Amino acid sequence: MEIEKLEIPSESNSLYAAHYKDGRFFNPWSPFPHSLFDLVKFWVRVKPPEAARQLTPRRGLPRVDPDGGSAITWVGHCTFVVQEGKDVLLTDPHWGPRLRIRKRKAPPGLPLAAIPGGAFAVVSHSHYDHLDRYTVSRLPAGTRWFVPLGLARWFRKAGHDNVVELDWWHRVQVDGWTFTCLPAQHWSLRVGQRRHGTLWCSWLIQSPSRTFYFAGDTGYFHGFEEYGRRFAPIDVAFLPIGTYEPRWHLAYQHMDPGEAYQAFEDLGARIMIPMHWGTFQMAWDRLDEAPRTLYRHIADRDGDPGRVRTLGIGESWSLS
Repeated sequence: MEIEKLEIPSESNSLYAAHYKDGRFFNPWSPFPHSLFDLVKFWVRVKPPEAARQLTPRRGLPRVDPDGGSAITWVGHCTFVVQEGKDVLLTDPHWGPRLRIRKRKAPPGLPLAAIPGGAFAVVSHSHYDHLDRYTVSRLPAGTRWFVPLGLARWFRKAGHDNVVELDWWHRVQVDGWTFTCLPAQHWSLRVGQRRHGTLWCSWLIQSPSRTFYFAGDTGYFHGFEEYGRRFAPIDVAFLPIGTYEPRWHLAYQHMDPGEAYQAFEDLGARIMIPMHWGTFQMAWDRLDEAPRTLYRHIADRDGDPGRVRTLGIGESWSLS
């Protein structure tokens, strides 16, 4: 398995600039603006009431034609199961019952036991709602992991040696799939790791028949337009819409629903699937507020709501 570096354009573009110095990663176009005190100030504030949601998890993966059928199932938060023929892809897999001290507000939409051995799994960064030890320890040992720089060691210590670590603008091809690590506007911190000590990213994932963009966590930035220009056509864009209030703290690192829709337009993707809502109460916006806000933005912009597939937890959508 050979890791390939993509061609870097000759013109000056901060997306392609150096992003590591003195043991820490950074976003070269806009440094992270908040201190640890800001983070504490954000967390101690009272959160709004949570909205109750009635959910019916699936009992197993939907059936697809092994010779080309495809489906996407939302497990919750940023976890999707993408089936392409006989292949299975997981995004930021999180089946755990809690996020540190915060309990999960909606059960996973699919049993963890439904995931077959040999699945691909991408991880966007080290935060606990995206990298979950409970889930990693329970997925089949044959799961093939793709992670940003600095996280391979964590996986190996957790007993998973089948891990590929990539820098921004690097890609690897495995069994007809291509995984490309791309910049995102975010940060990293985890107990046992220094702040910004591991990289964060988004992923361009190309199956034998389709192209997916998985944003992970990110604020709105000029990268989306570049990805749309460079990697078109993109079939499905998984974009975060929740955990966006208050903007004084979260605007840099999390898009609000309107920004997520603008990112979708920048990408020029065929379909947007919203994520990062409805599972964990992590900020001041209500648990189910983001989709309603998103569709108001679409209406205000005379957009096409038919190009946005807002799944319920446990719901599957067959691609055509």
